[in-house]
Amino acid sequence: MNSFFASIAATGFAVAFLHAALPTHWLPFVLVGRAQKWSTGRTLGVTLLAGLGHVALTIALGLALVVAGLALQPALGGLFHWIVGGLMVAVGLYYIVRGRHNHAVPDAGRRTYTSDRAAIVALVTLLTLSPCEAFLPYYLAGMEHGWQAFVLLSGVLMAATAAGMLIFTSLSLAGFKRLGLHWVERYEETILGGALILVGLAVAFLKT
Repeated sequence: MNSFFASIAATGFAVAFLHAALPTHWLPFVLVGRAQKWSTGRTLGVTLLAGLGHVALTIALGLALVVAGLALQPALGGLFHWIVGGLMVAVGLYYIVRGRHNHAVPDAGRRTYTSDRAAIVALVTLLTLSPCEAFLPYYLAGMEHGWQAFVLLSGVLMAATAAGMLIFTSLSLAGFKRLGLHWVERYEETILGGALILVGLAVAFLKT
């Protein structure tokens, strides 16, 4: 591992944490927890469980992406890092062009449930089935550093996601109603897009 990979991991952490800061990743747990009269510990436990599902699906998709990349790399040779870099730039531009979209709180955060089990299943399922797609290109960016890089990036994704979800859930439960996160919803895609473009350019022009 070197400083270039460290910068990829650091940027990936920032992207995953920013993604986890979106209200869709913690507010439903606060709302359902209050409606079901859960303790703070139980609400945070369900939040973490859903976060693990969210991360697990993202890692599975990342694994499929890396396996496909490894299969194509021998045929592409020296062009591979240009293709990966170009793909990241393209995805970044897509995020920027798409701009702000509706990050409304899922219905799971507004419904009432007849049992805690139904509430937990709904929350975990909804978040698990919405992987952190913005992190996937980072697996390709780190692919040339081997499977150790894949494991490290997966750890980065898990740490950033868990930290973001638990921090903002805890703050909301503690009564911090004004978390000042409106700018995250408004500019999330622009920030993610910019980060992907920068890393993509680095992968294309600073191959190590």
